[in-house]
Amino acid sequence: MVDSNLNKEHLVTVVSEDRETPCWGCGLRHLHPPNAPVFKCSWCGAITDKYESKCEHKNYWWRHMRDRCFVCVLIGFILFVICGGVWAVYPVIFSISFFCGIFHLTITGILSITTVLLFTLTALRSAGTPPLIEWGSNPAVGKKQLENYTFCRYCSKPKSPRTHHCHTCGICVLDMDHHCPFIGNCVGAANHQHFIAFLISVLVSAMYVTIISAYAALHIWPPLTYRYLDHFRAGDRSLAWRALQDVAIALASSAVLLSTRGLVLVYLFVSSISLEIGISVLLWQQLCYIYEGQTYLSSLSMRGGDEAGEKDCKNLFRFFGCPYPVLRFLPNFWNSPKRHEK
Repeated sequence: MVDSNLNKEHLVTVVSEDRETPCWGCGLRHLHPPNAPVFKCSWCGAITDKYESKCEHKNYWWRHMRDRCFVCVLIGFILFVICGGVWAVYPVIFSISFFCGIFHLTITGILSITTVLLFTLTALRSAGTPPLIEWGSNPAVGKKQLENYTFCRYCSKPKSPRTHHCHTCGICVLDMDHHCPFIGNCVGAANHQHFIAFLISVLVSAMYVTIISAYAALHIWPPLTYRYLDHFRAGDRSLAWRALQDVAIALASSAVLLSTRGLVLVYLFVSSISLEIGISVLLWQQLCYIYEGQTYLSSLSMRGGDEAGEKDCKNLFRFFGCPYPVLRFLPNFWNSPKRHEK
């Protein structure tokens, strides 16, 4: 019995060296079990991983070149749509009416300048850097000053809870949503508004290109030759399928006779519709995340057990910079608090 008590006392009082680890945030040393390498500092609130080591970026040059290629392709496509659309559409529009041509040329200039400007702001502006904060020394770090901060092993500096490290850009980004290769930049706190505005501008421009290219193509399209469509109009419904085939064959045979201008109009029409579908899905996804008060990366971390943000239309108004006095008068239909009558 005496030996067992001595053994128990020995197990309680003796502490191994590997259980004592300094906090990277304030420098205080903490004791923790050997099977729990990750611990949270009781003073500054920083989270420390004692097995965390400095890492280096790999394939950074390849990712950088890939993004530059995507940016060049996107710039080339934008310039082709602008220049090719003006070359193919506006001779037809001006032949119909001079006033109509001036009107649509003005709209084209406004949409083109807006889209290129928003693309430039989104691609060249910094996505958002985390706030600078004192760390590493106990006198300089106050209580709970680094609450839930982690240490970025790539940048060798503190990383706030809303900050993520981008392996392509090689920096930590505040409120990072995702890295977009088509703009060659991350989407974060500093350029997220410009990214959403760019998507809206592209969607509106694509819809305008669809309408104006279809309108111009109808005026220069060669005449169609039908075989069964007259019978279908006379009321013979048994020839409906043949009539549809006849229309498709007539369009295909007349497309062979199209000029270069007509082929460019057809390409603009098809590509603009494809672009509208892709941009609409991306824009709807982004607006849903903003409505839920989160980003794409935060939604992924939320699946791991984190709490969800508050879903409210006011999140959309705050995101687009609507002032607080206006938000106070907006009704909250989705998350109105429940009232209990006594």
